[in-house]
Amino acid sequence: MPQLSFGKSPKVHARTASSAKLPGSGEKRSFFIPANIILLVLVALILLCGIITLYAVTRTETEYSIMRQVMGVGIGVIVMVGVWLFDYRRLANLVIPLIVLDVILILLPMVPGLGHEVNGATSWIKIGSLTFQPSELAKPVTILAIGAATAQYQGSIVRGADFLKLLGILLIPFVLLMREDLGTALVILIVGFCILLIGGVARRWLIISVVTAVVGVAALLGLNGVVNDWTGGDVQLIRQYQMSRLLVFIDPDNPEYADDAYNLNQAKIAVGSGELVGKGWGNATQSSGGFLPESATDFIFCVYAEQFGFMGAFILLVLYLALLLTALGIGLSSSDLFGSLIAAGIMAMWLFQIVENIGMDLGLMPITGIPLPFMSYGSSFMFTNFICVGLLLSVWARRNDALG
Repeated sequence: MPQLSFGKSPKVHARTASSAKLPGSGEKRSFFIPANIILLVLVALILLCGIITLYAVTRTETEYSIMRQVMGVGIGVIVMVGVWLFDYRRLANLVIPLIVLDVILILLPMVPGLGHEVNGATSWIKIGSLTFQPSELAKPVTILAIGAATAQYQGSIVRGADFLKLLGILLIPFVLLMREDLGTALVILIVGFCILLIGGVARRWLIISVVTAVVGVAALLGLNGVVNDWTGGDVQLIRQYQMSRLLVFIDPDNPEYADDAYNLNQAKIAVGSGELVGKGWGNATQSSGGFLPESATDFIFCVYAEQFGFMGAFILLVLYLALLLTALGIGLSSSDLFGSLIAAGIMAMWLFQIVENIGMDLGLMPITGIPLPFMSYGSSFMFTNFICVGLLLSVWARRNDALG
């Protein structure tokens, strides 16, 4: 397996004639399935699990439309092909334009007349009957921006000034998203640190940053309580629904957070009631009976596990593991560091979303509203995931291209 270099971008060596395997030469021919084919098959299988689950949900919950989800998949596939054909390396020197695009996407919901509130968060825009979450598109844009900036250091970031520059690029979207969409902000933060780690940042800077972040979060929580008391709740550094989601994880039996505790309890009941092989397709009584809120988005895994049980959940987790390993393989095969960092960022994004979504359904992680890749309902989220697939395919397609 090719090794990921943290020094200068690896050069691509041409294959010699003597290394080629000629038909009839007596050598065994190994069976090889290209990573792009594996990636597309895995995405299709996970999508199938999601569509089947959503179709069962839409039979009783009319607020969701299976046709809209299918249309989102169709548009996503078209965009994926376009990104696949595009040479990602053309973006390597466009750090500033990517940052500007990132900021525009995040600030769009704040434009008067465009912003639209959903579940207490104004992170959507609405034009006519069309609603869209631009912060979702900020995920791949942030991966490209941080990846491009980090790759310029050719795998060695030792100076504190260089690290602070890259950290500043990461903190721009994170800070802007904190009040608008905490879940997306966390995804971007995790992805950014993963890219910096693989991009060659000295470990001491990352350790200092993590310690500072922990202290900062603790201080923010304390300050939020003080400000809330002083102003009688008129001013909140952290939105109330965000705080309740965090506190119900710490103290689920507190009656003050009964609503969020109800969601968590119903989610665990749904997963547990699936037992070994599940209740069968369309027989998820927790969601069909209206007991499980957000059954097509935040808690889609609960519906799936209730219908197909432990065995179905295990199969889905195996598919996700294979998807992550395929992204890793594509990153390792890249002919340049930028491509490797793109793949690493996408892998980190999917991994965090999978762990957080399934973890919160099981009561192992705080409820953050982070959806499950290729499963959760939402055209914006699906669109973003297909862009990421297109980027991985673009990296794979150019893995043997010599660097200019």
